[in-house]
Amino acid sequence: MTFMFGLKLNTVIIRLGGEMGIKAAWTRKLYERRLIKNIRATLKRHAISYAVLTRRFGRLYLKTPQAGIASQKLASVFGISSLSPALQTTSELSDIVEESVFLAGQRLQKGNSFAVRCRRVGKHAYTSTEVCRLVGRKILDTSSNLHLRVDLKSPDVTIGIEIRESEAFIFADVIKGVGGLPLGTQPKVVCLLDENVNSSVACWLVMKRGCPILPIYFDNSPFSDDEATKLTLKAARVLFNWAAGFSRKVYVIPNGRNLTEIRRKCPKELTQVVSKRLMYCIAERVAETERAEGIVSGESLGEPPDQTLRNIRLIDEAVKLYPVHRPLIGLAEAEVEQLAKKIGVHDTALKKMRRHEKIRNKAVRIITLKDVKTTENKFNIGKMVEASAKSLRVVNL
Repeated sequence: MTFMFGLKLNTVIIRLGGEMGIKAAWTRKLYERRLIKNIRATLKRHAISYAVLTRRFGRLYLKTPQAGIASQKLASVFGISSLSPALQTTSELSDIVEESVFLAGQRLQKGNSFAVRCRRVGKHAYTSTEVCRLVGRKILDTSSNLHLRVDLKSPDVTIGIEIRESEAFIFADVIKGVGGLPLGTQPKVVCLLDENVNSSVACWLVMKRGCPILPIYFDNSPFSDDEATKLTLKAARVLFNWAAGFSRKVYVIPNGRNLTEIRRKCPKELTQVVSKRLMYCIAERVAETERAEGIVSGESLGEPPDQTLRNIRLIDEAVKLYPVHRPLIGLAEAEVEQLAKKIGVHDTALKKMRRHEKIRNKAVRIITLKDVKTTENKFNIGKMVEASAKSLRVVNL
């Protein structure tokens, strides 16, 4: 898609996500305010200047001389369905025709097909159909040397016209937004983040539903090398790029000592479940401290093979105060990979990790809660949770 970055493009039409439009008036107003705050934070982060951001029903209009680049950057703001860099003018028919012909002249090439679409709000001395016909005829007359043709079904270029009361906006591009709910309209959640792509995708999916994230990373050294930490923090930076204006901190929790003790006292077939139960207990403590409303994990069925519904239930039993959310539970590996590419974390997950020793052990029999409880009685779980919570460090990105 080619954008016209000239000074004539002076406005960005920001279309709100469809879910926001069906909310009650008070809720919609609250969501829109949060979205405006997030938009301003994104513009500030990318040093994009603007004059005013106006709210209308179902739309926001951003007045900026950097309409093209602003549209591209704002496409990653949750709660926006689409954007269009546009020319703003008056609702006078002559002004609409003039600006539409100008924009068409910038976008249309020899032999192209085109269509004109018009949407109006308010009372005007003309109809939308009349606007389309007049603008279309004027484009054909002024560009006869280009041998253009009208195609209302599948045009090469569509000239869009939005008329709202005394203003009109002319555009030729529609940039798809990420959709979802504005970040911050839902409570924050603690997310288990590691170097694997699944955890990053799970974080992003709850962000799309409006939840700010607090990632916690369990540093399993010496059972994993420094590269795991580097890739996890790199993934966190990518996720925070979708969350301008929000906290950019990661909780790093040393977990090697816990794993050493578990491996020493725990039967091999129980190691994975007991280790994860402890991790979730620690995550629960962080959630309580941070006043979060849940714990998010990138676990999905069958990945790894011993990750079954039975084992997931045994893991969840350890968490008493908070729900555990698994956004990937119904997704196939290919779907997760596709989302990872969209988010920008796919490349980090492709790097091969060096392992000093694998900590996963394939289950050889069905594990019961009684087995788990019997094994955990060998440990002081409460003391291990407290020690881990006290030893965590905060990494600000």
